[in-house]
This record gives sequence, C-alpha cells and structure tokens, in this order.
Amino acid sequence: MTTIGLISPGEMGASVGAAANREHSRVIWAGDGRSNASHARAQKAGIEDCHTLTTMTDNADFILSVCPPHDAQSVAVSVAELNFNGIFVDCNAISPQKSRQLSQQLNESRYVDGGIIGGPAWDADSGTRLYLSGEKAKATAELFQESPLHVTVISGDIGAASAMKMVFAAYTKGTTALLAAILGVAEREGIRDVLESQWGESFTSRTHNQLVTNSSKAWRFSGEMLEIAQTFEDAGFPGGFHQAAAQIFDQLGEYKDEPAEEITALLQTLVRPS
Repeated sequence: MTTIGLISPGEMGASVGAAANREHSRVIWAGDGRSNASHARAQKAGIEDCHTLTTMTDNADFILSVCPPHDAQSVAVSVAELNFNGIFVDCNAISPQKSRQLSQQLNESRYVDGGIIGGPAWDADSGTRLYLSGEKAKATAELFQESPLHVTVISGDIGAASAMKMVFAAYTKGTTALLAAILGVAEREGIRDVLESQWGESFTSRTHNQLVTNSSKAWRFSGEMLEIAQTFEDAGFPGGFHQAAAQIFDQLGEYKDEPAEEITALLQTLVRPS
C-alpha cells in the first residue's frame, strides 16, 4: 500500500488528500498543534493523523505540499532536514524559479513540480486540475487515477507546472484585483453607478459576485500575486502589475474568516483611509 503524506488539510489540501485516498493507498498528516478546523477537514477527507512531521517523513512514499505560497519554502526545508527519501510534490502557487530552487534543496530526481487550477476537488464536476512536471510526474499522476482531481503531466522539466499556474492565475486573479481597484476609484469619485450602467447589468453582476466571493481568499492571493510578479520579472517582463494586485488583496485581508456581505462594504474597505 502506498502511503501519502499531506501538508496540509486546508480547504484545497483536504480535497487533494481525499482524491489521493484510494483503494490501494492511505493518506496521513501531522496534526499535532494544528487547529480544530484542520482536524475536522482531515477527518472529513479520511486522512489519518500521524501526529508529527518526523513520523510522516519516516513512513510516507510521497509527500504532497499544499499550503499558502509564503510557506512553501519553509515546508520544503523542514522535509529536507528530516532526510525524506520519497517523492516530494510541491503543489503550491510559486514561481518556476522558486520551484527549481526547492528541487535543489530536496533531490531533483525525486522532486515534482505541481500547480493546481480550480477550487477544492471534492467531485469531478469541479473541473479542478493538477498540472505536474518533473522526472517523477507520471508516478505522481498515478496516485489520482479515477479520482475527482484531473491531472495533466506537462513534461519532465521542473518549473513547467508552476509556470502554467502562474500565467493562468496572472489573468484570473490579477483581473479580480484590477476590477476591485477600478470599482474602488469609481466609488471614491462618486461615479460607480455611471460606470456600472456603462458596463451593463450582466457584467456588473458577475463582477460584484466575483469580488465578494473571492474576498475571503484575498489574504492567500496576495502572496500568489508576488510570486507571479517574480515570474514575470524572471522572464524579462515588468512585475508591477501583480505587485499592485498584491497590495489590493492585502487591503481586503480583513475578510479572511468571513467574505464581505456585499460589494458596497467591500469597496468601503478599499477606499477607507489607511
């Protein structure tokens, strides 16, 4: 039986762990010191608590890292320091160059670069896709056969999956920040109703829903925008677009635990004097 370690069972991570929890595998996580909410998500996903990271690295054949981008490096370093000799799969929203650097800290031949596009993968209809690249990408993809998580192996080159994640989110999440800023300026200038009339009811409604729905994730998106900015700069393009997006998401950080009730409340948060 294949043993898979999961770091960690957040909203996305728990669903990825559940997708890997198949007939011939088991998924474990290090639950000591973690919140009640994390334990509840792990229990829902059928993930076993092995208590410590040391126990995980001693027993796992694979470790899946699914965490906020700012934690990706510290997680990889912690696993490397415990001399993990299985396959480490970084599924985080990080730049291709950072992923390549992490592969050197672990073992390049046993490191898999990953990028997740979509929401939590509790059912196949969600359309959530995990892109993979690296020497052991195909072996990793086999963990998710006949699971709700769709998997695509891009190539054997570490960084390719992260690049795919970065350029996709550069548009989807970057434009969310741009729309928030546009509406914030219109609100401050007192012409939001005029702008929304020009946009039309359909686009306005979609935009309001997009911003309100994503407000509770803004704290996570901020770090992702900085990774995208670095990706652009490493490729010879300006990173300022997404550095600004990170600032917008930082301003919406107060909605981490509960999304904004409606668009006016969200915009008042943006136009509030800092």
